[in-house]
Amino acid sequence: MIYDYIIIGGGSAGSVLANRLSARSANRVLLLEAGQDTPPGQVPKEIEDTYPGTVYFDPRFHWTELKVHTQIVSHNNPNAERPPLRKYEQARVLGGGSSINGQMANRGAPTDYDEWAARGAEGWSWDKVLPYFKKVERDLDFDNEWHGQEGRIPVRRIPQEHWNPHAKAAAEAFKLAGFKYLPDQNGEFTDGYFPITISNAEEKRVSAAIGYLDMAVRGRSNLTISTNTQAKALLFEGTRCVGVTAVVKGQEQEFRGHETILSCGAIHSPAHLLRAGIGPVGQLRDLGIPVLSALPGVGQRLMDHPSISLSSFIRKRARLRDSDPTRRHILVGLRYSSQIGGAPPGDMFVAVASKSAWHAVGVQIASMLAFVNKTYSESGQVRLASTDWREEPVVEFNLLSDRRDLERLMACFKMLAAMQLSAPLAAVTSDPFPASYSDKVRQIGVVNETNRWLTRGIATLLDGPAALRRWLIERYVVEGFTFQQVMQDDEALEAFIRKATIGVWHASCSCRMGREEDPMSVVDTSGRVKGVGGLRVVDASVFPVVPCANTNFPVLMTAEKIADAILAESRVMV
Repeated sequence: MIYDYIIIGGGSAGSVLANRLSARSANRVLLLEAGQDTPPGQVPKEIEDTYPGTVYFDPRFHWTELKVHTQIVSHNNPNAERPPLRKYEQARVLGGGSSINGQMANRGAPTDYDEWAARGAEGWSWDKVLPYFKKVERDLDFDNEWHGQEGRIPVRRIPQEHWNPHAKAAAEAFKLAGFKYLPDQNGEFTDGYFPITISNAEEKRVSAAIGYLDMAVRGRSNLTISTNTQAKALLFEGTRCVGVTAVVKGQEQEFRGHETILSCGAIHSPAHLLRAGIGPVGQLRDLGIPVLSALPGVGQRLMDHPSISLSSFIRKRARLRDSDPTRRHILVGLRYSSQIGGAPPGDMFVAVASKSAWHAVGVQIASMLAFVNKTYSESGQVRLASTDWREEPVVEFNLLSDRRDLERLMACFKMLAAMQLSAPLAAVTSDPFPASYSDKVRQIGVVNETNRWLTRGIATLLDGPAALRRWLIERYVVEGFTFQQVMQDDEALEAFIRKATIGVWHASCSCRMGREEDPMSVVDTSGRVKGVGGLRVVDASVFPVVPCANTNFPVLMTAEKIADAILAESRVMV
């Protein structure tokens, strides 16, 4: 069979595209996903859970060999020691990131999308994308000009009366600091604190796969979903993509189509292009890959939101409990303006986590997770390690490559420290410390019985005498920097932030859309790859710049908008 559309990647974008393109019965659509299926009635309980901290660290749903550099890699000094590699929890399951992420349903700022248009993505300004954000959602709380009521993804907010004591205390600390309460973070984009908007209904996650690939959609005779299917190589006749070779449950198979769409995310989509000979000429020639289309922007200017954390010990009476109305651990957020030169309003974001992990110690540790909402670090890259399709690419995020991001995180940490020591939070927490997502933290976060029993023992000690708790935190939890050190010494604070800053799994911008004449653009405003035919990219990699948001809803919006463009093009052709 020759398909009309072959979609490689069944994540957020792929799920939307499969639904919308197959809604026209004349279209034969094939969706390929490397991970497992999540069919209705058989969604793993870890994915459905409104608390995401279990599934996020479950290796069954990851590309387990993917590791990345987050710190700056010096290319001017090839003899410099490379920074450490970190495991990167890239989803490998139908629904992609939306099946394992924190279910944060924020859109970003109107200024983000006006900047997209200014950078060459004509037709992607705020007024042009808002209808597609509304098309995505079914808002369970608000019915106004900002929100949709008929979308595939329900969104809601946990009411304040259901917040745990720690979340309530954090909100009170924000209020004391002068921030106003916003009932809707996706309404008017102003500074303030708010209940986090989540892609969730009846205390269950609604991933893109759950929302867009229900039984009715799966029952369409013109839609084929092939899971446990990893794309090996794009197929070309001349400069036209005519399909893909994939490995289906261990067996190699060839699929042919009129159009192929890469929806593999900002790390794997550029890797597929590079292996096909589409990318920077120097990189391709170094690996002996014939150049099919010289596109210097492929894999370049990779972005994420730089993030740090201030953590603390939660007193027993303020912790999450099994009897609480929700298992959610992030209930309240803060958006504020740093006032740093040139930054737009709302350029900083803080999420309050009233639990740091699934295990017994995680229940005792709260975190204020801060990230640079509007980052200026745009020097990351994805490049091939080899021509072997089974080998993960080299990924360098180069976070904090723009000093403005470092300076804002330093100022943010001091602001959060003042809030942490204010009366509301001091009443429910103690022993604040600068936290880092180290290998030690990651290892103990893997869901298994060993970690379950180990953390129970540690938790018992942490609930013991205060002096013992302080010693344990400084000896086994803190990674080289104490709270007093970073508060009294700016050099120590800078060193901590440079070492501890990670991204927040918002990889984007590595195949940017833009004007034809822009040498660094990879696709046009409908996702078509420059210089070849029959091939598009539709995922976070096409963002001209990462928005002030968790990227899942911007990806859903992007897929909805490009799906409309594809269907409009096919109508014209007919």
